[in-house]
Amino acid sequence: MTQRPAPVALVTGSAHRLGNAIARRLHAAGYDLALHYRSRRPELDTLLADLEAARPGSTLALQAELADIDCLPALVDRAVTRFGRLDALVNNASSYSATPLGSATPEDWNRLFASNAQAPFFLAQAAARHLRAAGGAIVNMTDIYARHPRAGHALYCMAKAALEASTRSLALDLAPEVRVNSVAPGAILWGDGDGDDDPARRQAMLARTPLARTGTPDEIAGTVLWLLRDATYLTGESLRVDGGRLVAG
Repeated sequence: MTQRPAPVALVTGSAHRLGNAIARRLHAAGYDLALHYRSRRPELDTLLADLEAARPGSTLALQAELADIDCLPALVDRAVTRFGRLDALVNNASSYSATPLGSATPEDWNRLFASNAQAPFFLAQAAARHLRAAGGAIVNMTDIYARHPRAGHALYCMAKAALEASTRSLALDLAPEVRVNSVAPGAILWGDGDGDDDPARRQAMLARTPLARTGTPDEIAGTVLWLLRDATYLTGESLRVDGGRLVAG
């Protein structure tokens, strides 16, 4: 009996945090992986070593600055050349920083929109014909702040809102062959600085969360896997994985 080839996923920003957890979860579920990173090569090398030890020949490292639109089709081409197909695209790479009104710059706009909205769209465009051929899926990583903005972070919130709009638009444009959904995490991993290291703010946030805890990276990764593999009648949706935080207001 001919063995069915492993499904293939391209994951951006895979070296650390949520991208790392997503890569590990997809790999454990049998996916071969094209793993994009920008600068965190030591962390990516650890991930590659672990995954290759589990299943040799199942990974490909792809270095790129996603703000460079011209390089995006090459990421898709290299993944398809290596594995022969592409079944999934996970647009996880993201930039996050405060941009207080009055001090935000065009450079802030370009940086935040490049990673959070521009690159996911153009990667999806480059991957579309391969995903159609495979009957594949796209998952975009957005944020609950796309719907309920955080003060002082207008550009980040706007960029994530654009990504949610892109999710819905691409779901129409790529149907019926390709499903497109997004995941909007709540408090999963605390940010580095910009107020997220304030214990009082963290406690207040958790007090507004019905499940009364932070989520885990693996819970987000499990949601991504479900959307890619099992949610076969779901497209154009954004799933809030926030412990009920927005339900509570």
